[in-house]
Amino acid sequence: MPEQRSGRVVTPYEGSGHREWDDTAEIPAPLALHSTKVRPEWVDYNGHMSESCYLLVFGDGADAFFRFIGIDEQYREAGHSLYTVETHLHNRREVAEGEPIRLHLWVLDQDAKRVHLFQEMYHGDGALLATAEQLLVHVDMTQGKSCPLPERLRHRLQKIQRAHELLARPEVLGRPMGIRRG
Repeated sequence: MPEQRSGRVVTPYEGSGHREWDDTAEIPAPLALHSTKVRPEWVDYNGHMSESCYLLVFGDGADAFFRFIGIDEQYREAGHSLYTVETHLHNRREVAEGEPIRLHLWVLDQDAKRVHLFQEMYHGDGALLATAEQLLVHVDMTQGKSCPLPERLRHRLQKIQRAHELLARPEVLGRPMGIRRG
């Protein structure tokens, strides 16, 4: 099970604050902000990481990204956050307890209220394990509805998106789910 405090799920970055933004720093493409090892409680009866835990790890990667751009506990306490509204997972390979995994993340698109992310999960040996395409929306939690991102975050997202435009678009982006016939 994921770590819990006060009956809620806690990411590995909880309480760590956010990174100071350096507007002159080069933006890596893609970002490599999260790595971990498969925890025993993530392993299912098939002897490998359970499907729900892939999403958990991608969520931890998103939290690392939030802190990279300046979203942390103080930001949430002020009544704002990014919420995931859609996720598409593609599992490629299984991974077992204790094995190393690392994530790559890039910003595909963004506008005043939304952020379109793509993450890849790799084994320590370089094999692609899974991908996650995510659409996030900026929320005013006190009003319970979407709202524009502050200009400082928009500026950071735009800068990251420009750096990530050099990356090839993943072939699985926006792919519908279904059984192919014919």
